[in-house]
Amino acid sequence: MYKIAVLGDRDSVLGFKALGLDIVPVEGVEEGRHALHKLAKEEYAIIYVTEQLAQSIRADIDRYKTSVTPAVILIPGKGGSLGLGAQALQSAVERAVGADIG
Repeated sequence: MYKIAVLGDRDSVLGFKALGLDIVPVEGVEEGRHALHKLAKEEYAIIYVTEQLAQSIRADIDRYKTSVTPAVILIPGKGGSLGLGAQALQSAVERAVGADIG
């Protein structure tokens, strides 16, 4: 059975534990990079990553763009949205339909 994880700084991910999601608090870029690849090798279908961490590990996240699992989805962290999640969603829609619909 597939699982869902939330990856990012402790303050941003802690609340997701109440929803039954697996949380993976990390303190730095290297720890975040390592955790992302570890989760991808395990049975995680969805990995939510805070935008603050994602901007530092963009190349690592891009490795999973074309794979079916895991789906890596960017979410705002405790500092608010950086707009990266919305950009990623718009880019995915453009690829799917072949045009900018925004």
